[in-house]
Amino acid sequence: MKPIESINDFVVKFSNVNGSGSASANELFAKAILRMGVPVSPRNIFPSNIQGLPTWYEVRVSEAGWLGRRGGIDMMVAMNPQTWDADVAELEPGGYLFYDSTRPLPPSKFRSDVHVIGMPLTEICNAVYSDPRQRQLFKNIVYVGALSVLLEIEPEVIEKLFSEQYRGKEKLLASNVQALHLGRDFAREHLKAPIGIRVRRADKVGDGIFVDGNSAAALGCVYGGATVAAWYPITPSSSVAEAFQKYCGKFRVDPATGQNRYAIVQAEDEIASIGMVVGAGWNGARAFTATSGPGVSLMTEFIGLAYFAEIPVTIINVQRGGPSTGMPTRTQQADVLACAYASHGDTKHVLLFPEDPHECFEHAAAALDLADRLQTPVFVMTDLDIGMNQRLCRPFVWEEGRRFDRGKVMTAEELEAGKDFGRYKDVDGDGIPWRTLPGTHPTRGSYFTRGTTRDPYARYSERGPDYIYNVERLLCKFRTAADLVPQPVLRLATEPTRLGVLYFGSTSPAMDEALEVLTDEGVHVDAMRLRAFPFPDSVAQFIAAHDRVFVVEQNRDAQMRSLLVNELEIDPARLVKVLHFDGTPITARFITTAILKHVQAPALAAPRRDPELQP
Repeated sequence: MKPIESINDFVVKFSNVNGSGSASANELFAKAILRMGVPVSPRNIFPSNIQGLPTWYEVRVSEAGWLGRRGGIDMMVAMNPQTWDADVAELEPGGYLFYDSTRPLPPSKFRSDVHVIGMPLTEICNAVYSDPRQRQLFKNIVYVGALSVLLEIEPEVIEKLFSEQYRGKEKLLASNVQALHLGRDFAREHLKAPIGIRVRRADKVGDGIFVDGNSAAALGCVYGGATVAAWYPITPSSSVAEAFQKYCGKFRVDPATGQNRYAIVQAEDEIASIGMVVGAGWNGARAFTATSGPGVSLMTEFIGLAYFAEIPVTIINVQRGGPSTGMPTRTQQADVLACAYASHGDTKHVLLFPEDPHECFEHAAAALDLADRLQTPVFVMTDLDIGMNQRLCRPFVWEEGRRFDRGKVMTAEELEAGKDFGRYKDVDGDGIPWRTLPGTHPTRGSYFTRGTTRDPYARYSERGPDYIYNVERLLCKFRTAADLVPQPVLRLATEPTRLGVLYFGSTSPAMDEALEVLTDEGVHVDAMRLRAFPFPDSVAQFIAAHDRVFVVEQNRDAQMRSLLVNELEIDPARLVKVLHFDGTPITARFITTAILKHVQAPALAAPRRDPELQP
């Protein structure tokens, strides 16, 4: 079998045991390639227990800059006997199987169409290290050293990463460098190197930064003016609050007095955390919580209170597999409907869909503005794939002099001048009333905040007309939001077409690549990336301009498609489901195959495009 041959365009997957210390070594491998100027996109697929179960780390190497999962594996680093058969089966024909050959395996365990590279890692480490834990930990560094020879990764780059990681810890630095060269020396002497897939120094990273979405969202909250965070630990969102605390320690401490100008509370549960955020928002602070699907389930009553009492709240939902406990360490986009209509009764919430860490930063800051402007809960709908995996993205930008949008907040001077204040009164037709903050004026501007019905002046009322006025005004405010939220991104095909595709969030990197592949196959598809709910008019126009629109999402029940049908009253037959929900990030191959399967000759025979559809 002819070996796969490719420079700066391949996928390596590591199969390890959770708790073996492999994650840091595998990350070192990815960062070394990135430092050589070649874009990488790593994904850590790990179990929800602490130790002992299988874990995988997949690294996409793409000089072309594709950051989504491609599908297929070119090299498997098989370090877990438990998953051997499944791991070997994933390899592309002509691919490479690297494994620990200390214990011989029967021929039946190998494939004839892949190239096997055996290295006695355990034997090497047992000969050098006496401590069992060192043997395990340094085995990971030894295989990174061997891979650096096989793939021609520059050792100086890896040593530089070591020096940064172990600055001031010379003993650890020296021992890791030793393990690296143990692997390199063996590979040079005993293995046929280099192999067909190789890394060649390039200059394709540019000014991109390498960061995870949770850290980016936390920094966005800092820049967006958040001073209060209340949370309860839950995978995969906990690192949002942890990163927020780290950044607040840097940016939210008064340099003169040393006083903290922030409050971070780890509450006793999700219910308490959202309650604290609602209270802080009512009091005028910019506040947020970070959670995942099970947390949103517990928070819904308070979310409904914030919606009806019109209190600014920001909720960062790092989605994971459900229902119930589901798959805590796997990714999905399965909370779309739960968040769009969270709480009982007629509720509709603003949702933002970031595609990468850059937009996690932008959308977290924007959510705080929108929550104040609209006086309502706003969800930032990220997920585990974006939140916990480091991603190459554009640098964060903050405009000099940018002001926070606090919305309609009545001042003491306006109240003193006799300005009419009706807390729940629409005065200009956008559905958004004026509010006051506690303590604004000693005698004016006060009102009673309640979760029950009231008239426009916040006086308790169960009159039908008052209730209708309130809920219809809230609907008007929601329509106003459609023009304020991040607008969709339109990407027109190179030729007119009857086909369109809608997608959102972490599906974007794989979708970008799939669109290129489809074009090469002669299938032209107009694309629109949704960035928020409520949907602006351009979404309905996009659907109307095409005979068939694919809706690509990572859940079982086509939740975004359901939302489009429900909100825009679209004929469901026009929207074709493309669903991926096994817990792993969607791949470009999956999207391409699914769309090609549905495309038929009549759909391509008479292309058309609405002349008003413009990017």
